[in-house]
Amino acid sequence: MGSDGAKLVRINVTGFKKFEGVYENPSEVIVNNLRSYVESNGGLPAGVTLGVCAVLETAGDGAIADLYKVLETGIANSNNETVIWLHLGVNNGANKFAIERQAVNEATFCCPDEFGWQPRLCPIILGSGGIYETKKTSCSIDAILKFLKVKGCDVTLSHDAGRFVCNFVYYHSLNYAEEKGHKSMFVHVPPFYRVDKETQMQFMVLLLEAIASTCC
Repeated sequence: MGSDGAKLVRINVTGFKKFEGVYENPSEVIVNNLRSYVESNGGLPAGVTLGVCAVLETAGDGAIADLYKVLETGIANSNNETVIWLHLGVNNGANKFAIERQAVNEATFCCPDEFGWQPRLCPIILGSGGIYETKKTSCSIDAILKFLKVKGCDVTLSHDAGRFVCNFVYYHSLNYAEEKGHKSMFVHVPPFYRVDKETQMQFMVLLLEAIASTCC
């Protein structure tokens, strides 16, 4: 806790590398530039820190070990901080941002991931229920949506994160957050040819502020 008793918040952010059909992944560009962009725009509110900023392979089963290394790094020495994971992925057909309410315990990949894996109707975590089992974010996403709408952002809520790598990582992260007492959420971003880079970077700063103000 700070001297004024305010809660401390650590927000960790991930994006993805390229994958079939997406050769410039905006989530990778955002994550790689986020720290410097935040700093150049006045930083985050007092008590809020930007933790890990990591770009993940767009892969499922073959990248699990690396995913959990990133997750573990993000909670190291967290002490009294509220730790929140913010995962970003691209929806190549979208023209607005989408906050994902939940993930489903099903991996059915429409194409092979970057390691060549293409599961169909596979549970993401064995022993976590069947492929229809869902895990929901504990972040206050309705309040986050309201905050962003007031700021003029073109954003919506989604109940379906797909069945590709985005959903795969989100389900693992939600499960990990439950186990560790932290929080996790996922946001799909549009491609840059639909919403330009600067607009997306501005949105991310507002999103970090919204998360910090509502998820404590």
